Amino acid sequence: MTAIDPHLIDTFRRDGFVIIRDFLGPETIAAARSRFEPLFQGKFETGLYPDEWNWIEGRDPPDRTRQICNGWRADKTVARIVLSEKVGAFCARLAGWQGARIGQDNVLWKPPGAKSLGFHQDDSYCHWVVPAGYVTCWMTLDDTSAAGGTIEYARGSHLWPLSKPKGKFHAPDDYRATLREAAAEAGGSIDIVPIEVKAGDAVIHHGHVWHGSGTNTATVPRRSLVAHCIAAECHFHETEVSYIYSRYRRQGDLAMDESFFPILWRADGYRSAWLNGL
Repeated sequence: MTAIDPHLIDTFRRDGFVIIRDFLGPETIAAARSRFEPLFQGKFETGLYPDEWNWIEGRDPPDRTRQICNGWRADKTVARIVLSEKVGAFCARLAGWQGARIGQDNVLWKPPGAKSLGFHQDDSYCHWVVPAGYVTCWMTLDDTSAAGGTIEYARGSHLWPLSKPKGKFHAPDDYRATLREAAAEAGGSIDIVPIEVKAGDAVIHHGHVWHGSGTNTATVPRRSLVAHCIAAECHFHETEVSYIYSRYRRQGDLAMDESFFPILWRADGYRSAWLNGL
């Protein structure tokens, strides 16, 4: 991969996020879209359940945003996208890391009428690795609009202090309430940017930046794949525990097994070998 445009790095450092146009091609978009219904019906191609399956038809209200975490374990198409060298290289270079590995992915589906997701910082949930901190690549599979409940960023809010998790994440009554509270605590001003982009575009954001999304009042769905990357050199925290992801820690060993947290890209050319078979 060629060197990243310095302008993108400057924008990322200033705003806390940067838009990358045409990140996914038409064939990849179509392949990814085709996997959403099977995944949320529990038809897992690999035979493995994802780590989190937050919306099940018949169990959960139809007006909720549908989410699966670590869908790459369950589906090869999702794996090829979120574990790509391109994702890792962009996240690492924008972060200033020597390499990136996957921490977690999201498969997100917000159908028409689906309610909001509360504003939050990804790094509020990244206490279980050292060094802590995500850089996230959000890839849209549909054209987005403000009316369609697209992702929104509070520009520059990555410069505010890191908060503990606040409020309700799924379908809060006021999805920006946590943002206003954080701004008041930080003494910062709020500059909300709704991301209106084309299918295949991506946004890469800093783990401290505040973001969320409103209700989808449009007539079309909003589907996206999200890769939360961590630095390639990360290891498990000695005492802090993720109730889900610390299950992959070996007894007496803080190293992160590349079977579960593969290295997507490293500046010296290294990439977890098994990814080449995807």
